[in-house]
This record gives sequence, structure tokens and C-alpha cells, in this order.
Amino acid sequence: MKLLCAPLDFDFKSGKPRDIEVILYNHPDLQRRGGAGANIREVFKRLELKPEPRAWDFLSIALSIIAADTAVPRDKSPDGWTREIELQIAVADQKFWTAHVETLLNALRFLTTDIWSLKFLPGGLLPAPPKRAKMPDEDCVALLSGGLDSLIGALDLTVNHKRKPYLVSQVSVGDKKKQKYFALKVAGGLSHLQLNHVVNCPGDNERSQRSRSIIFLAYGVLLATSLKQYHLGKPVTLYVCENGFISINPPLTEMRSGSLSTRTTHPIYLNLIQELLDAAHMNVRIENPYQFKTKGQMLRECADQTFLAKQATNTTSCGRYARNGFKHCGRCVPCLIRRAAFHAWKKPDKTEYVYDTLSKNDKDHAGFDDVRAAGIAVATVAADGLKPWLGSSLTSRFIRDPAPYRDVVGRGLDELQRFLKAAGVK
Repeated sequence: MKLLCAPLDFDFKSGKPRDIEVILYNHPDLQRRGGAGANIREVFKRLELKPEPRAWDFLSIALSIIAADTAVPRDKSPDGWTREIELQIAVADQKFWTAHVETLLNALRFLTTDIWSLKFLPGGLLPAPPKRAKMPDEDCVALLSGGLDSLIGALDLTVNHKRKPYLVSQVSVGDKKKQKYFALKVAGGLSHLQLNHVVNCPGDNERSQRSRSIIFLAYGVLLATSLKQYHLGKPVTLYVCENGFISINPPLTEMRSGSLSTRTTHPIYLNLIQELLDAAHMNVRIENPYQFKTKGQMLRECADQTFLAKQATNTTSCGRYARNGFKHCGRCVPCLIRRAAFHAWKKPDKTEYVYDTLSKNDKDHAGFDDVRAAGIAVATVAADGLKPWLGSSLTSRFIRDPAPYRDVVGRGLDELQRFLKAAGVK
């Protein structure tokens, strides 16, 4: 499918033929058009922030990718998953992005395993800077999703490392209030920016959203380049806090290879985005401080055990949270890893799970696909070893020493095995 994404004042008569047009930073003016990022420019204008010009371009690119990922259904592709997407994006610095398109394409191919084609056009959004820009004095930026890992990250940054993060969130239904609450309560209250890409495209929208993390990173980069520290020429760290097992997210079975298992914070992907930021001379450093820790370790070693014990069950992990009436299903892979982490923490898990008793031998519990896949993975590693099971999934120029990555995957599987055994899953 062919898409063109540009601001409302773009000359849409130019560019190559396309199937869908998406208006960036505004609501669509025609029913046949989609829209993305309608209120983001106004939020930054109201806050009087001055991001790096190329950070605006990166956001335009991220919004366009999310729009394409939403607009193009996977089930209409020949194999039911892999899509061919031709995307034209209006940017302010056409020359730079054209010169570095291969890095971005490599990141997208790894993230979604689709066949992407990107072309950059002139005419992208570049807002006029405020007359007197405000430059927040926070010393870093951290993503806050409303999930357990990002909450632990915020607690550790403020308590253990005495950092002062500016938190940024993608608003999602069911998580908005808890994001606000956590930001308000951690370290006596932290600055917090909530944004929403509000992507809406004509026709049936794809729900798999394998590219979603690029918009989170784009928010973080936009905010990081607005900080006083950045404008003083100092590097700003963008913290993406995710346990090492889910970061690698190895396919539990051969049927789940490629992007069928999400790669939203995989080190290969994050390193490719870092290469792009470095090429753009944006002094922002992406860091996952929990790359080599399991979720259970994160819970056990969190710097504020009192706060965590009170709030851990109020966080969101489930991949089907909204579809289950804003309750954890208890049986998807993120829920299984969450439950295994609580078991390793040896604290009561008071989360309400729709499918709580996994020992029930039926298709909704022990026989559910994710639960079966987890059991198969544990059994396969026990029989054949970890290295053969992982295969070439850690082969990359960015992973010079795969040993610590293998180690955290192994420890994550151990947590999962102990939980499944305790839950009575055979």
C-alpha cells in the first residue's frame, strides 16, 4: 500500500501516486484522509519548549510510520503478516533523511519485518521557536508507560541515582490516570508530559502495532532536546526501562519467529535508532538500564520497596488490557512474565486476572496458545539447551558478546518455569 504523510498546508498534488493521505499535526480535512499527532505541536507551543529541528522531523517520521502500520492490514498480505508499504513523508531536512534512509529502513525491517520503501519530500513541519523558550532543568528523560518496569525505572533513577527525570508518556485508554498518579507520587512529584499520536486512518485499522515504540522514542527525543542541559551542549540520556527478557523477547516457539514476537526495545533496534540520532548530531543517548536484569530481579532490587509493594499491582502489563475491560488477562506472554516476576519477588500478587487459575486443563487456561508456548519453551530449553533454542537471534554487529544477553534470557526462563510449576501448569 502507498501512503503520503504531510502537514495540512502541504501541496498534496505533488509526490507519487498514493492510496492513502495522512495529515500530520492536524485533524484530517477530508473523510478519505487519515490524521496523526493532531495536538502535539500545540502542546509544545503552550509549554514554550524549543526542540531540535531534526527532532521534529524524527517525530514526523515516527507519526507517519505509526499511521502506515495502522492503515495497512496484515491479513490482506500474501502470507497473512508481511506487508509491502511505500511511504512518502514530508520533512524539513529532506537532504539529511534521504542520506540516512538505509539506517531507518534497517530499523523498521527489524522492528516489523515488513517490506518498507521510504521517500522524503520537502515541506515538513518546523514550528517557529518561541520568543523566550523555556528550558527545563531536568537532567534526563524517562519513558513512563504505566507499566511495572517503567515505574521501577522512575523509582530507581530518583532514589538510587539521584537523577531528576522528566517523564513522558503515550496516553492510552486505561493508563492515563495511573501515569499521572505515578508521576505525582514518585520522589515528591516529577515533571510529566503526556502525549497522544491519535492516529486514525480510513478503513479497517491494523491492531498489531509492531512499530509502536518508535513514537515513544520520538516523544523522548523531542523532550530531551528541549532541556536546558541539551542546549548547554551536554548529552541527555533517554531512559527506556524494560527487563532484559522482554527486551530480547525470544520467540517461544518456531511459529513465533520474526516480528510475531514484539521487538519494541530490542538492543539491535535501539542501537539502530541511536545510530540515526548520532548521524543527526542529536546529543541524546538511549539507555535501558535493565538490559541484563529479569523482571523478578527488578522487583526484588527496586530502591523503594515500600512504594512498590503498594503500587505494583496497579501497573499495567497485559497485551490485551483494553480488550478485557481494563483487566489483565493473566495468560498472554506479558502477563505470564509479570506473574513469574511476582512469584520470584515473593510478594503477594493482588492483580485481578480474568484467567487466574492456569492449571485448568482447557483451551482458555493451560491450553491457551501463550501458556502452551511458554511451557514448550521451558521444556525445549531443558531438553536441548539455551543456545540451540536461541539460534541466531542474538547475532548482530551491535551484540559483540552475546553471553550476558543469553544469561538474562536463561534467568527469565527460569522465573517462568518456576511460576508455571507453582501454578500447576503441566
